[in-house]
Amino acid sequence: MTFVPLIAWPVMTLSIILIVLSVILTAFILLHKGRGGGLSDLFGGGMTTGMSGTSVAERNLDRLTVIVGLLWVLCIIGLLVLYRVGI
Repeated sequence: MTFVPLIAWPVMTLSIILIVLSVILTAFILLHKGRGGGLSDLFGGGMTTGMSGTSVAERNLDRLTVIVGLLWVLCIIGLLVLYRVGI
């Protein structure tokens, strides 16, 4: 019988959540409208003309990106705390 530390399951859970949040955050960032360069130009964002104002969808995407980014940072801090306690 092998001994598995009690701290292993929270670290594994937070690691999986971090991977999922990283993929979602990358997708949200790539979905943003191009504003003069960046990764969005790779998918044709640089071909659009500058429209004034932002749509409701763009504002909601901004909010979702910030929320997912904050969850991503909290997940990293949680992993840091668990690794410090586990050592």
